Amino acid sequence: MSLLDIFMIAIRVAFSAFVPLCFIAVCVWMERRGAGFFQDRSGPNRAAIFGFRAAGLVQNAADGIKLFFKEDLISDHIKHKFFFVLAPIIVFFCAVMSFAVVPFADTLVLGGNSYVMQGIPMDVGILWFLAIAGFSVYGIILAGWSSTNKYGILGGLRSAAQVISYEIPMGLSLVSLLIVYGTVNLSEMAQFQGQLLFGFIPMWGAVLQPLGLIIFVIAAFAECNRTPFDLAEGESEIVAGFHVEYSAMKFAVFFMGEYVAMFASSAIIITLFFGGYQIPFLNTQALIHLAKPVAFLLMIGLPVVMYYFAGWIRRSNVSHYERENDPRVFEANVYIKCFWGLIAIIELLLLAILLMQSGGAATHIFVALLQICTFLVKVTMMIFVYIWVRWTLPRFRYDQLQKLGWQMLLPLALLNIFITSAVVVALG
Repeated sequence: MSLLDIFMIAIRVAFSAFVPLCFIAVCVWMERRGAGFFQDRSGPNRAAIFGFRAAGLVQNAADGIKLFFKEDLISDHIKHKFFFVLAPIIVFFCAVMSFAVVPFADTLVLGGNSYVMQGIPMDVGILWFLAIAGFSVYGIILAGWSSTNKYGILGGLRSAAQVISYEIPMGLSLVSLLIVYGTVNLSEMAQFQGQLLFGFIPMWGAVLQPLGLIIFVIAAFAECNRTPFDLAEGESEIVAGFHVEYSAMKFAVFFMGEYVAMFASSAIIITLFFGGYQIPFLNTQALIHLAKPVAFLLMIGLPVVMYYFAGWIRRSNVSHYERENDPRVFEANVYIKCFWGLIAIIELLLLAILLMQSGGAATHIFVALLQICTFLVKVTMMIFVYIWVRWTLPRFRYDQLQKLGWQMLLPLALLNIFITSAVVVALG
């Protein structure tokens, strides 16, 4: 095994492990700022380090430090302390591992060798996701049972009933998708979506399977225990449910596991239904062929986008009343200078792409980086949908979720399979 092989393995494993963890801060920030926006308030904007608030991101650091140093209590009435501590670890580990099979770029070819851009390259990627994501419910059930608390046990029981209700429609919605793609390999699914339908419509799963998309997204919300399906932790009914006895870092691990699961779920949704890393109308071969024109357009477009973004930063970072030497104006100027410095570095890299030979290693790396950025942008947009729904819809009742899963989603998923099979057979 060459040094390049070892380096590429380290890169893809590091991406699959650390990017979801880094997105915890992004998800928490989006959740809080999004909640503030939907509720017509500012959101977190007070915590600061030397006057720098980072638009509320510093609040995440403050909360992390608070939870890390908070006293970790385990009540005397808890008999099974080992399982009590193990439960949040299971939830967090399953959330991280479920993302490991998601491709974040097309296969990278360097020096005649091909490198699959997945943390764990395997042919049964979607089955791995279903198995690992479904296993996380054991952590929730274990947390409720080991808490020896009636609210915790009720939360665990709700989660057990909930998983039966949504897992079956989720699996059946994927069956119709697998009929179209003809594979369970996530990389091959993403590559399939780089084609065009009728020569001008991207062959994304959302176009080919709109009903499957709706069923899968609803089931994914329930998978992540997100509102309106957060029945296992309904504060107004069972006082936080399965994690009612948890505090300090054990509670934080549950908290982080939920956001990592939301990131992984968003990643699988965009991989299955929204082209994954594919840029609309520009598959990998087209990007390699048009690398220099794309780099030139980016060189022109990025400064324009940064100009308007800097104007937005200046307008947003002003105190609500007149202040001499307004510290928020100074803060905004520092951010703008940092962003312009980043743009300058990117411009130099794009210039290097223009000066290098087409089709070489630099071109392939440039295309892979474009696809990674596209993948992360799509995932971020899907995360926003999760937040949007949470702060828009009220929580479903327990019986309403059962009715939705068994009487609506299940028949629709079966109907979708029959219709898809008939169309595929008719078209040969």
